[in-house]
Amino acid sequence: MEYITLLASLVGIVFGADFLVAGAVSIARKYKVSDFVIGAAIVGVGTSMPEFIVSFLGALNGNSDVAIGNVVGSNIFNVLGILGLTALFFPIAVDRKNLKFELPLCIGVSILLTILSFNFFSGAETSLSSIDGLILLVCFAVFMWYSFARDKKNFTPTNEENEKTSPLWISTIKVVGGLALLITSCDIFIDNAVLIAKSFSVSDAFISLTLIACGTSLPELAASVVAAVKKNTSMALGNIIGSNIFNITLILGVSSQVMSLTSSDITLIDYLVMIAAAILPLIIGLRGKIGRMSGILMIACFIAYNFYLVSNQLI
Repeated sequence: MEYITLLASLVGIVFGADFLVAGAVSIARKYKVSDFVIGAAIVGVGTSMPEFIVSFLGALNGNSDVAIGNVVGSNIFNVLGILGLTALFFPIAVDRKNLKFELPLCIGVSILLTILSFNFFSGAETSLSSIDGLILLVCFAVFMWYSFARDKKNFTPTNEENEKTSPLWISTIKVVGGLALLITSCDIFIDNAVLIAKSFSVSDAFISLTLIACGTSLPELAASVVAAVKKNTSMALGNIIGSNIFNITLILGVSSQVMSLTSSDITLIDYLVMIAAAILPLIIGLRGKIGRMSGILMIACFIAYNFYLVSNQLI
């Protein structure tokens, strides 16, 4: 029964993503917001709601492995899995402005999280305190403010801007309804995936880095693929980068206010893979796009990382 429910939830995720992206694009055209920023600030934040719920509840229940592992694993999957898969079929354009701000910021907050989590400067126990969380929350506020401020100043009209858009109320219903369907379907998917995983007796850290991380990232996957199919690859990229920044700065920033997040099972290697995954699009994007071969490279890296996780679990 769990497997049937799993498949049904995947269908809900796909339809939810289609409604969300269609509504977001329509609103973007109406208010002259670029595809990238609407993907990063609205679609990215919206599709990260499952990660927020899972990590926040993990902190409330005193399970730091779930709270931290969900974010670290999701960020790895977002870039290596989702961006890689999207680029495999649809070349993703990388704007010079993205190379100067969003991509470096994503790398920066990934490095900052690692420094704060491992207390490199104090040498104390590995943890993420409430003070650390406040630092992350400030980074989130700066990202949101600067993204909209810069976009409003530098917005350049395109032919797509003149396309017919739906009335605002219809677009809003699509965004809210699509997001609700995404989150509900994702929640059902995660519950059933964890039930299946528990039957194989694996650790919470392993489940959070793999099944829960990939499960909560399914909205990003669906939204990015749908956006790419609609030829909005900038929105697909913005969705991934925005989600990763949101995951680290807001989700862990808020979760660490509930309790200090300490996890010895999420290792430095996991954090380093997350940082490397954040750096990869910046290096590849210097050529102006993320193409098919780059997508293959990302997917190969994701498979190698998961092989490492499974090997460690079996030891």
